[in-house]
Parts: sequence; structure tokens; C-alpha cells
Amino acid sequence: MPLTLSLVEVLIMLRRIHVFYSGRVQGVGFRFITEDLARKLGVSGWVKNLPDSRVELIAEAGESALKDFLVRIKQYFRSYIQDIDIQWQDPTGEFSDFGINF
Repeated sequence: MPLTLSLVEVLIMLRRIHVFYSGRVQGVGFRFITEDLARKLGVSGWVKNLPDSRVELIAEAGESALKDFLVRIKQYFRSYIQDIDIQWQDPTGEFSDFGINF
């Protein structure tokens, strides 16, 4: 018999991150690379540039996928990121894919 999960059970397995990156993170392809990584890892949410030169990211997925996502972003942009502010939160389930917000 196949295993089926309710929406509540799926949301319990998911986590949400709200991240602010600072440094030289605009004008280096950060949003586009992040979008590509997210889609490859099955992460949903969005990324956008902020007027104060930071980049904001909200993402939902399983905790291990999010940790992998964060590691890959940090590795790829290690020369550009000066600071990372990460808040782990409960998921809302509002995203169906990952995109760039303008």
C-alpha cells in the first residue's frame, strides 16, 4: 500500500528560512544562481535585492534540503558575502516554486 501524507504531515516535515545576505551580493548574479540552485534542490520561495544593498531570501523545503541550499549559496558566493542573518521558522506552504521578486 502506498504511503500518503496529509497536508499537515507534509508541513510538519518542512521548514522555512528567512535570510538576509550582506556584502557585495548585488550585481554578481546572486539571485539567478540562487534561483537555479533552489530549483535543482526542490526548494520553493523567492529571492530579491533590497534598496540597502542586501539580498533577502525566503525559502521552504525539508530541513536537510535547506541546509544544503544554504551551504551551496555560501560556497558559491564566499568572496562576496560579508554577513548572513538566518531565521528558521515554521513553514506556511504558500510557495509552489522558486522565483525572483523585483
